[in-house]
Amino acid sequence: MKAIELPSTVHDAITHLCADGDVLAASGKFEEAIAEYNRAWEILPEPKSQWNASTWILAAVADAAFLGGFKTSAREALEFAMACPNAIGNPFLHLRLGQVLLDAGEHDRAADELMRAYMGAGPDLFASEDERYISFLGTRAALD
Repeated sequence: MKAIELPSTVHDAITHLCADGDVLAASGKFEEAIAEYNRAWEILPEPKSQWNASTWILAAVADAAFLGGFKTSAREALEFAMACPNAIGNPFLHLRLGQVLLDAGEHDRAADELMRAYMGAGPDLFASEDERYISFLGTRAALD
């Protein structure tokens, strides 16, 4: 899917809201961060899935939701993100989706997503994550 460019005023507003969300997320204030990302999402024109910004807004929502323990919200954001520009093949998105799927007990889908993440970015992507995700992947595939 080819994305089109946002008007600069909308892009600037979204960038500002997401930056505020990033500061909150870095401070462990995940609910407040999600609220900022949702404000950015709200000003994104319809159809929302056509914009590059939709992918990174949803990635931010999913990350904050995952880190905050809101696994259902993380999954919903990730699954919608996969229909947005440049999402398929994004190692981080595949990592987070694989993690929420594994946590939900969906081992086959989790293995597929985690392998996509591993193939896209290698073991370094998993370095700061809970070891159980890479360990699980190692039960499904021979890792380098």
